[in-house]
Amino acid sequence: MIVERSLHPQFVSNTYLVADGHGGPGFFVDAGGPVKSLIDAAERLAIEPTHVLLTHHHFDHVSEAGALLERWPRMKVMIHPLEFAALLSSGAMPDELEVQPLEAGETLIFGELEVRPLRTPGHTAGMLSLLVSPPSRGGRLGVGAGPGGYDGAEEAAVFTGDTLFKGSVGGVRAPGHTTYTDLRDSIMGTLMELPPDTIVYPGHTDATTVGREWEHNAFIRVWRGLDEEGDALCTALGEPATLVLLGDDYDGGKKAWIRWFDGRDDIVPGSRVET
Repeated sequence: MIVERSLHPQFVSNTYLVADGHGGPGFFVDAGGPVKSLIDAAERLAIEPTHVLLTHHHFDHVSEAGALLERWPRMKVMIHPLEFAALLSSGAMPDELEVQPLEAGETLIFGELEVRPLRTPGHTAGMLSLLVSPPSRGGRLGVGAGPGGYDGAEEAAVFTGDTLFKGSVGGVRAPGHTTYTDLRDSIMGTLMELPPDTIVYPGHTDATTVGREWEHNAFIRVWRGLDEEGDALCTALGEPATLVLLGDDYDGGKKAWIRWFDGRDDIVPGSRVET
């Protein structure tokens, strides 16, 4: 599997070019840019991208989709239907473009790679993680017991958008968010069910593995019961709360898990919490 990455210098968001090998079909995961290096990589490797698969609608993940479509006008742009309206209002898509739905439960084929969209809501309602692997054993789709019917093939990777990062997790206060419970369940009930050696390509900064996050991610360790919750009083988003965990975030800052006095939990930027 070939994975080429471009990192936005301001947003530190990732755009990926993925293919099964030199000269094969390919696709992009997200389109936050800059994309010139990925266009050059596709030409150098003789890859013909046919799809842009968007994990969610936020600007830092879609802003350069138009530039990719200028180079490959027939490429299909796909995203979960719950993200349609916000994506089309972002201004990143040409007005005449018909964005197509990408649903959990389907499987896309790109040469010797299968792509299974996994529903991982929380950061946004229609957030998808994209599980990419060689064909299922026996040549049948969706026959395994793992997420999306995955059967444990080698060389698997999952592109997690803004759900899971190296050492951190997504927040649930961005535009289009759902709930803390959704985010936790997406991570613990879907992503952490993948084999430990599955490579995680997040929407921001560096890659990791499922196994590394299972052992070292501070949020996951508390969810597993390995580390205790905190109970310090704090002010979060201007309101009184309890600070359950102040963990590292992908950008060098902090991410806070807080509990409101009515019992609801939230994950917010650490910069919005005072102790």
